[in-house]
Amino acid sequence: MSMEIALVQYDIAWEDKPTNHARIEAMLEEASVPPGAFVLLPELGDTGFTMDLDAATEVDSIEWAVSLARRRDWTIQVGHAEPNPDGLGRNCATIVRPDGTVCAPYRKMFPMTILKEHHAYGAGDGLVLADIGPVTVAPLICYDLRFPELWRLAALEGAEVFAIGACWPKERTAHWRHLLVSRAMECQAWVLGCNRIGTDPNLEYIGSSIIVAPDGTIVADGGSEPGVVRADIDLAAGREFRERFPVLKDARRELLGSVRIHRC
Repeated sequence: MSMEIALVQYDIAWEDKPTNHARIEAMLEEASVPPGAFVLLPELGDTGFTMDLDAATEVDSIEWAVSLARRRDWTIQVGHAEPNPDGLGRNCATIVRPDGTVCAPYRKMFPMTILKEHHAYGAGDGLVLADIGPVTVAPLICYDLRFPELWRLAALEGAEVFAIGACWPKERTAHWRHLLVSRAMECQAWVLGCNRIGTDPNLEYIGSSIIVAPDGTIVADGGSEPGVVRADIDLAAGREFRERFPVLKDARRELLGSVRIHRC
């Protein structure tokens, strides 16, 4: 029982959705990503980490993802923004299945105040757990990586794969890698971390997209160049590891609090 993974690591054209959509499609085509794959894109992957809500929402990111998923028989996790009646946007990760059905968006729970993200995007209020074939996937976004309680709650609710898209800056690349490995080991889960490369008006990014096994082994590494990071992950082996070393059974849920869970 396995799952084909494709992380798309690229330089996001600033606030230019058509260019980014074309770039993503071309990279996946060149990499010969097969039908049935799970494709993961970075945070705000068709605009970059913009605080301009008009630019972030002016073209329908989900409509494009639905079309691509149907045409290529992929499951796609797309990073995008959505408006909200409170006047702030939401920084989202949405999973689209090959038949075009769209899961409820996961809305980033932890906007990054140091970068003033909370001035443009409000916080989400719950986790999303998506059943993708035989496995439950939890989509997350960038700064969420620094809050392990969120991950542990998802793992205790059955998440076996965590898919996190990011615009994680170059200066903290070591944190990105160490935290992804830590979350995998803590949750005894597969962790897929997709980060962008290049620059925007504010920051520089170096990629380092990686796929981490439940025991903390890095099984694929995108380095600092554009490309599609591929792996065929062994879901059965991940489950066998959890059973053989059952750390999650010793977790004390009462110490973690609670969170709203949306299943799709």
